[in-house]
Amino acid sequence: MTETSAPDVPRVPVGPGLAATRVVAILRAENADRAEAVVDVLVEAGVRSLELTLTTKGALDVVERLAARVPADVEVGVGTVLTGADVDRSVDAGARFVVSPSVEPEVIAAALRHRIASYPGAFTPTEITAAWRAGASAVKLFPAGRLGPGYLKDVRAPLPDIPVVPTGGIDVPAVGDWLAAGAIAVGMGGPLVGDALSPDGDLTALAQRAAAALEAARS
Repeated sequence: MTETSAPDVPRVPVGPGLAATRVVAILRAENADRAEAVVDVLVEAGVRSLELTLTTKGALDVVERLAARVPADVEVGVGTVLTGADVDRSVDAGARFVVSPSVEPEVIAAALRHRIASYPGAFTPTEITAAWRAGASAVKLFPAGRLGPGYLKDVRAPLPDIPVVPTGGIDVPAVGDWLAAGAIAVGMGGPLVGDALSPDGDLTALAQRAAAALEAARS
């Protein structure tokens, strides 16, 4: 048992949808008008972990509707969660996990209280360790795209027990490299969603990118 394992810290495990498909789709836009249509395409393609961010107007309303109708193996969560009150509102809407851009102990504690997974964002080994010791389910390496998989591999050498989900600027062709470097999953926003959230966005292209990302994760 390494020091970073934090055996006495209560922890909710990562969601089975994330563990199974290893891709989290992140939906962020000015408003959530087209979010349900985008989610339907992603779910049909096989994505089982979806994050709608609080910076998107109407996100919680969409989460509530989705939570009532998506298949049981699909996990809908809320991102850009910064306070315990945000967690409470997200859970009330039906969120099964919460994601933060930073290490917010209040958010992690609230998620533990509600028995849902939490994925705080961290950038350095110090932040990653702090998030894990606070009780995070996994740690979101953010922003990851400019760092590259080599950074994750270097960080995991002394911290092999901490599950990491790199997020931010990860393109479909890079998915396999990140998983090979030790990521348990990847978070994908713009490179996956593209223009699909806009009124005239291409949903067919979205389905193709989702299928390619999931195939890369399987491979």
